Amino acid sequence: MGTQSSGKSSVLESIVGLDFLPRGNGVVTRRPLEMRLSHIPEEQNIKPWAIFEEIKDKKFYDFNEVQKAICDLTDKVCGSDKNIIDKPIVLNIYSHTCPDLTLIDLPGVTRIPIGQQPDNIYTVTKEMAARYCKDELTIILCVVAANVDITTSDGLEMARQLDQDGSRTLGVLTKLDIMDHGTDAKKALMNQEVPLKLGYVGVKNRSKKDLDDKLSMKETVR
Repeated sequence: MGTQSSGKSSVLESIVGLDFLPRGNGVVTRRPLEMRLSHIPEEQNIKPWAIFEEIKDKKFYDFNEVQKAICDLTDKVCGSDKNIIDKPIVLNIYSHTCPDLTLIDLPGVTRIPIGQQPDNIYTVTKEMAARYCKDELTIILCVVAANVDITTSDGLEMARQLDQDGSRTLGVLTKLDIMDHGTDAKKALMNQEVPLKLGYVGVKNRSKKDLDDKLSMKETVR
């Protein structure tokens, strides 16, 4: 959970360990993406594959095609002009790189409507996030960009409302590498700014140059 362009998709892609989520500026995730992960032991030497619930007759072994299919399924329901609709894409992934886990990539909480987004887009995106995150079995990854004031985070505010005892909310600080010179995230990382029971972890996602240079997920974590 978090605001638009805070790095949510990149964080989840790191957990999966594969390159397949759409990239771009502005509004990219426009339908919830439910990724149902199944771990395959690496010694079995099986190539990872994916299956969409909406395209059941095809196994995807090329994850570039998975990325394109996510974009096509998004445009099919939402159109091509930035609209956000609460109709999930269900994607099953089988790989030695991932744990047995279900991840939900949510559209960012959006305050100001653009394109074909309805006037109540803030309510739509907040209610969508709340629907998933209020489940007591759900771990809330609250993704916040470190180069903005985290006390203004809609995600942190919502997490506190949905998980009042803080037992299932983990803060994730992104964009640490592009903070202004002379600033740092020390107070946030030490859980001294907006305290969470489980605290915060800092991550460095791939930069646009890394993506343009086709730097793989495996190379990134070395």
